[in-house]
Amino acid sequence: MRFITTASVLALIAAQAVLAQEVPQLPDAGPDPSEESAPATAGDVIIVQGQRLRGQLDVDQPPIVEYNAQDIKAFGADSIADVLEQLAPATGSSRGRGGGGRPVILLNGVRVGSFREFRSYPPEAIEKVEVFPEEVAQRFGYSADQRVVNIILKDNYASREIEIDYKQPDRGGFRRTDQEVNFLTISDGARINAEFETAQRTILTEDERDLQPVAGGLSDVATDANPLAYRSLIGRIESYQGELSYARAFIESGSSVSGNLTASRNLERSLSGLDTVTLVAPDGSSAFRVFNEGDPLMRDKRSDALQTSGSFNKPLGAFQFTATADAGVTDTRTLIERRLDTDTLVAIAATGALGIDAAIPALPDAGRDRSESRLWSASSLATLRGAPLELPAGEVNTTFDLGYDWDRIESNDTRTAQDTSLTRGNLSGGVNLAIPVASTRTGAWDAMGGLSLNAQAGFDYLSDFGTLADWSLGATWSPFENLTFSATRIWREVAPGLTELGNPVGQEFNVPTFDFATGESVLATVLTGGNPALLAETQADWKFSANWELPFWERARLQIDYAINNSDDVTLVSPSITSAFEAAFPERVTRSPAGELLATDRRPVTLFETRNRQLSFGFNANGQIGSPPTEPEPSSRGGAGGSGAGEAQGEGRRGGPPGGRGFGPERFAEMRKKFCATPEGEMPDLTGIPEQMLARLRGEDGQLDPAKVQEARERFCGEEAEERQRQFAAMREMICAEPPRLDGLPDEVLARLRGEDGQIDPERLAQMRKRMCRPGGEGTQTGEGQQQGRGGGGRRGGVGAASFFGGGRDRDPRPRYFFSLNHTIQLENEVLLAAGGPVFDQLDGFVIAGGAIPRHTSRLEAGLFMQGYGLRLSGRYAGEAELRGSGLPGSSDLFFGDLATFDLRLFADLGEVLEKDSGVLDDLRVSLRADNIFDARRRVTDANGDVPLAFQPFRLDPVGRYLGIELRKLF
Repeated sequence: MRFITTASVLALIAAQAVLAQEVPQLPDAGPDPSEESAPATAGDVIIVQGQRLRGQLDVDQPPIVEYNAQDIKAFGADSIADVLEQLAPATGSSRGRGGGGRPVILLNGVRVGSFREFRSYPPEAIEKVEVFPEEVAQRFGYSADQRVVNIILKDNYASREIEIDYKQPDRGGFRRTDQEVNFLTISDGARINAEFETAQRTILTEDERDLQPVAGGLSDVATDANPLAYRSLIGRIESYQGELSYARAFIESGSSVSGNLTASRNLERSLSGLDTVTLVAPDGSSAFRVFNEGDPLMRDKRSDALQTSGSFNKPLGAFQFTATADAGVTDTRTLIERRLDTDTLVAIAATGALGIDAAIPALPDAGRDRSESRLWSASSLATLRGAPLELPAGEVNTTFDLGYDWDRIESNDTRTAQDTSLTRGNLSGGVNLAIPVASTRTGAWDAMGGLSLNAQAGFDYLSDFGTLADWSLGATWSPFENLTFSATRIWREVAPGLTELGNPVGQEFNVPTFDFATGESVLATVLTGGNPALLAETQADWKFSANWELPFWERARLQIDYAINNSDDVTLVSPSITSAFEAAFPERVTRSPAGELLATDRRPVTLFETRNRQLSFGFNANGQIGSPPTEPEPSSRGGAGGSGAGEAQGEGRRGGPPGGRGFGPERFAEMRKKFCATPEGEMPDLTGIPEQMLARLRGEDGQLDPAKVQEARERFCGEEAEERQRQFAAMREMICAEPPRLDGLPDEVLARLRGEDGQIDPERLAQMRKRMCRPGGEGTQTGEGQQQGRGGGGRRGGVGAASFFGGGRDRDPRPRYFFSLNHTIQLENEVLLAAGGPVFDQLDGFVIAGGAIPRHTSRLEAGLFMQGYGLRLSGRYAGEAELRGSGLPGSSDLFFGDLATFDLRLFADLGEVLEKDSGVLDDLRVSLRADNIFDARRRVTDANGDVPLAFQPFRLDPVGRYLGIELRKLF
């Protein structure tokens, strides 16, 4: 490994020990973006200059929450997708509509083609995460119904990852295993990632949870057949997925490209019970219930998907141009066992060969029905973002977007003998303006604080719905630096999705269903699929927010949101069959002449009008517990004339102030930070730079010479300096290993370690190790710094990093915590079926649009981490709710009790705990999980206090307490 010249080696080692007489050749530890630079002084005024991390968003709305590299590592997450799960309390939309699930995800402050491009990255690759409110989404061409998560990656990172999981309920019944291998390299502006994962889950049937059979389950039939063994609560699955992603940044032009290719296959198998049919004698005197013994109705589903995405970014003058594309095709094939041939059974019954509740040992195979669908999708979006106009209060930020989406669904089903084919093209465009009115930063109307306005307008031209419009107006006001208010008015027209219109119509047999008309639980047939008669929805919303950074709690924020939603022609995707729904849509329920529930139609339906109001509170805090450790005092040899270890702490006889803070790696990192974090062409803040260094930067007039400062900047921050730092990190790893690995060191370094006899001198080696390997040495920072690196491509984030985790590798062993809690209160939720028609108050139990709706819901994520050990607690709460009965004889209201579940995860990084820098234990993490640790289940009762069979606790949640172990190794 002879990669460093003699001059470079001497410069590197000298830079770690003492202040050189000229600008050092090697940049040391990189800047810690979570800390501010030292304050500069001008008279009696203190000027604090903060450093903005590359890729951070510069928007008027403050972040809801921020996490740096150490916080993210402390999550104990497995991937960026897992990190988003931990951020769920902060990322869920407060607009009252949900925004379709996942928030808008940015990577280094820009859009990418698809979340697939980086979802499998290990969390160790993250430098910082920011979460912003919904209004920020408009800056990037999206509607204001999803929050924005900006993920900033480390500049240099590499890892090879293997992960194995095993999980099952504590009471058994089924098991799940997951395996994953992942490869990632981030270096010199390029990223390449390859990932493959597979999962398997066994089936869980009703008899494994000792459920009572629902009516029609043959419980009263004299037969050995156990119908519960032929209905699954959880189906069997197999899944396989492979991904390949590549991205490249071109430093000279400022442009970048990225691409992703993903292929997946999912196999599912479930059981729908024994095939049964009821035959009624022509005179109505008797009924024959017949079932095919031992031959269950099976549903076999296979889904194959191939997806690709890409992005392109390039500066265009004062604007940033971004273009993204995402396309894919998904083939789904479902095989469903056919039911008994009723005509044949009638003929058999007419001969008297069948008795009441007869079992047929075998029948000719009736075959399988086949349902197929193919969904094509392609989307593209181009945005132009910039600030072409300057006002007294700041720049006017503009975003122009233009996109085109194309979707096609082809489906067929042998049960209906109909082929469906729908195609949609969507040309969309819009403009967004962020206009500053008052600013404390520029002094324009600063008595008002900070005030900005936001305006957005757009259109969608759909080939099947025509032109749909949308617009929004908003204001953001910050009367104080730590307090921000915002108000937004949003109006938009939205078309139903193509799958909601054209999914193949299918049937699910023997579905346990509660009949609100009779108060009985029955096995009914459920009709699913699309509805081509759906209408376009009109949404008119208000949203008011307050964001307060608490002055008495560092890194803590309180977010309050109040949303008002009014919509016309609302698409209800999957209705629940309640008494209110049956009263509104009687044609969706099929009953026998005796009033027995036989079938329900749960295809999408259009509601005339909905009204919703909700209030949500979010509290987010993270940091460290206790006071930071004090800086170690310099040794007696650390003052003027110091040597050896003293030189590593004090500035020594090379010109530093005696007894002052040493010119060790920390000082060197601070100095590099001042040069490299300042935009090129601007004078860096040189407060605290040693006088001898400043003297070399001054011209003949005694003032700082811009040319000399620029030269110093190039030497600190240039590509050659980065390369030397990577080389030094590799050398430092060999010297600091246990035992030291000296055979790979350059000859120049070995020569410095040899004594007069030509052998390695233990004392010289000890002195070099003391200078280079001490806590806080090269590659290490305290506080909010990064994790200790292993070279520029090191898997721990590159040079200039440190872990707060334990042992001798961290100077700041304080416990680290995070806490995120969101609570939502539903104030109003009403449905109107026709103009002037009855109003259904869903909070009062007259539910049309889904299951029971609680007034109160909460989501919690919290964790505590120290010395390589971690604990993470997740919680969910749903308050009490009610579903009204029909009021007819035999009907009953249903009462849903509140439910609180908690998931616990314990993990340990064995390399950190045992202080292993190499070997199999290094970067080996063992995690234990217990989901729903108190085995809680929602209790549903009728007016008599009894639990209906369709709402048995194990039917609502057959899993309960869920235990697992995970092994994760990084190489």
